Amino acid sequence: MTEEFNENMITEINEGDKVTGTVQKLEDKHVVVHIDGAKYDGIIPISQLTSLHIDKAEEAVSVGDEIEAFVTKIEDKEEDGHYILSKRQLDEVQSFDSLREKFENNETIEAEVKEVVKGGLVVDVGLRGFIPASLISTNYIEDFSDYQGRQLTLKIEELDQEKNRVILNHKAIEEEENKVKRAEMLKSLETGAVVDGKVARITNFGAFVNIGDVDGLVHISQITHDRLEKVEDALEIGQDVKVKILNVDEDSERISLSIKDALPGPFETIDEQFKVGDIVDGKVMRLAAFGAFVEIAKGLQGLVHISQISHEHIGSPSDVLEVGQTVRVKILDINKADERIGLSIKATEEQTEDFDTSYLSAAQHDDDAPTLGDVFGDKFKNLKL
Repeated sequence: MTEEFNENMITEINEGDKVTGTVQKLEDKHVVVHIDGAKYDGIIPISQLTSLHIDKAEEAVSVGDEIEAFVTKIEDKEEDGHYILSKRQLDEVQSFDSLREKFENNETIEAEVKEVVKGGLVVDVGLRGFIPASLISTNYIEDFSDYQGRQLTLKIEELDQEKNRVILNHKAIEEEENKVKRAEMLKSLETGAVVDGKVARITNFGAFVNIGDVDGLVHISQITHDRLEKVEDALEIGQDVKVKILNVDEDSERISLSIKDALPGPFETIDEQFKVGDIVDGKVMRLAAFGAFVEIAKGLQGLVHISQISHEHIGSPSDVLEVGQTVRVKILDINKADERIGLSIKATEEQTEDFDTSYLSAAQHDDDAPTLGDVFGDKFKNLKL
């Protein structure tokens, strides 16, 4: 009667069933699990404990842990029978169901980085999840070892249950975070403010300068007060600069910056260098129909009007001047408000006459000076009036 009662109390277990048990013993290559009401104990090979690589069972479970697993095989022996179990298979099925739901709802997940491997990171999402190197960060990272053990927020990039394939993306999370930061940064920027920046990239039309979480463009015309042929002649990548914010377009996320406007302009300090009446050397920078533009210092160009080029009449400035020529000029006027300088070349030169008039002054004091009669004699004596 007792034996019949005990037989009836045994739970029938078949291959494919899900069972719950308690870890009784940890062996080198397997775990022994006690299943209440079962005829035998269960054995979970170390390879079926987790989808992650482990060397010892204690890396995944401990004695006393309650475990759910699938029955993959039954070894039915009277005295030494047991069930072969797989915790890994059950975890994968349950994890795939959960991941598929999150994937369809575009939800994020949290996972710990378990391994840094060639080509990316392995994380534990109930099964083995992989983050390719190209999907780890928006920044270039040479060594991924710092990610070991870190908890990451991830988006699911790809799910394939048949191939047991889970591809995850951390870069997308960073991109979204950066987008929020950029939006906040754009709102905080004030037109006209001068801020610190770092040259991030150089192009033939200017330089992109990082001013926090955003980059702004400094057009080549806004780099220096001097004329600039190539951006590389004035800036280099990584250089610290001060920039003035010229314009912020939040919709297009474009920022216009100026380096030269953040620096003292040459006209701001012109009083320390020059004053009206000074005679200085300059270089002819440009010729126009109405005069010549002459540079007297970096960023300081003045106009020599055509009437101030020569004491003689000239038809065009190019008749007597050429670009690049060094000339001596006198400063006639300085207008700081309009940033204009009036110059003169002829004011530095003495006027020369077409004929010698020195004899006229001498005649006023010389009694021996010839008279008209001496010059013309009696040629007019018969002239009748």
